Amino acid sequence: MTPTLPRLPNAAPEWQRDGYDHVWMPYTQMQTTPPPVPVVRTDGVRITLADGRELIDGTASWWTACHGYNHPHIAEAMQRQLAEMPHVMFGGVAHEPAFRLATRLAALAPGDLNRVFFAEGGSVAVEVAMKMALQYFINRGQRERCRFVSFLGGYHGDTFGAMSVCDPEDGMHALFQGNLAANHVLPLPETPQQMSEFAAFLEEKAAHVAGVIVEPLIQGAGGMRFHDAEVLRGLRAACDRHGVLLIFDEIFTGFGRTGRMFAAEEADVVPDILCVGKALSGGVTPISAAIARDHVFEAFLSDDPGAALMHGPTFMANPLACAAANASLDLFEREPWAERVAAIERQMRDELAPCRSLPGVRDVRVKGAVAAVQLDAMDDKEALKARFMEEGVWLRPLGDVVYLTPPFVIAEEDLRRLTGTVVRVLAGRG
Repeated sequence: MTPTLPRLPNAAPEWQRDGYDHVWMPYTQMQTTPPPVPVVRTDGVRITLADGRELIDGTASWWTACHGYNHPHIAEAMQRQLAEMPHVMFGGVAHEPAFRLATRLAALAPGDLNRVFFAEGGSVAVEVAMKMALQYFINRGQRERCRFVSFLGGYHGDTFGAMSVCDPEDGMHALFQGNLAANHVLPLPETPQQMSEFAAFLEEKAAHVAGVIVEPLIQGAGGMRFHDAEVLRGLRAACDRHGVLLIFDEIFTGFGRTGRMFAAEEADVVPDILCVGKALSGGVTPISAAIARDHVFEAFLSDDPGAALMHGPTFMANPLACAAANASLDLFEREPWAERVAAIERQMRDELAPCRSLPGVRDVRVKGAVAAVQLDAMDDKEALKARFMEEGVWLRPLGDVVYLTPPFVIAEEDLRRLTGTVVRVLAGRG
């Protein structure tokens, strides 16, 4: 007997009815999960559903739409690029949008992070960074340095290399343990004692370790877990002591989300490789990058063609995506994003404070334009999402966390509606 999917509402649009039996949704057990909500329009901080309802988006579409939806400056830049050159291969070809974007990213990134390798999505940028780290040592005659160190609670993507450095138990990829590269996933060293233990571990294993990868300041999809800048300084010191490359995965934290352009700046730490994506294009089109320091890039320079980085996503440096990213950087240059993020932080801190006294709430934490209300247990995630939609907001709980990552352009009254909804809905649980 063929399994059946949950039925679509009678009011579902025709395109959803026609396509429902052919689309495979992400992170979804489609036999039991209600059908996805049909969206027909976006604007500013709002998404419009097929039935005419408007929802305030409290997630910025998986943390990407930092300038809000449909920003005219980004749209106009893409329209101009579309008319001139929507795509051309990047192999052996140069084009102005990519070279200008690389120049700007190198100027924005801390220290001598000067070499930009473009990709399409965040997972691929992490794959590239890991491949860079492995080959960095291969090119230096240290092939035995083939392992990575990452941290419990971390998430770096869904491709195979990225999965191997995600949390192996509480993450989304426990099913694949035994099929992934054998790396070291450790507790994040948040105390002096833990940092000493980490340093001792690295000293013991350094001869076989190529890189340490971490989400700086906030572990995003693993549960919006925060840590101090001192952790990053400790990791940098330990990596320097043993010649290990340090990789910062700023797919989530990059481009202002924590209050600085990059989380690395708060710690005054320069990683050897910096991964960026998501908000790079303002949430309009896929583009990511792995940005390497000079000494990493120089390890690939040789008379031997085999020492080159043999990697090249088909749509890397897509001109249309580069145009969107350049337009997004224009907005960062000319708009008061830092002041907006600081105001969002203050407002969320104040207005979510009542959650601390609610039954079933374990913690409330806020940093930059990120807020997390951690629950003792997430009893029915789909029912909670439905309640949020009834209140006119779009929120997608993550594990045992209800989180807010609003666009930076959100108005005070819209943010108040988001925070107020979280307080009211959580107060009514049970």
